[in-house]
Amino acid sequence: MDTTAIRAQIDLIESKRDVLIELLERPDLGTLRIDVNQALEEMDELVEEFKRTFPDSESDG
Repeated sequence: MDTTAIRAQIDLIESKRDVLIELLERPDLGTLRIDVNQALEEMDELVEEFKRTFPDSESDG
């Protein structure tokens, strides 16, 4: 898998972040709030790690 393909997958992951944020705003989420929050944290870490590993890839996409 080349950097361009990985960048496309990271972009897709980043595009889903807003959905998780919207879920956190729901009052009826209950204990799933913990899982959604964890997913957000892990997503942010993944994206940050990608940007550290491939710092020049942001100009590719």
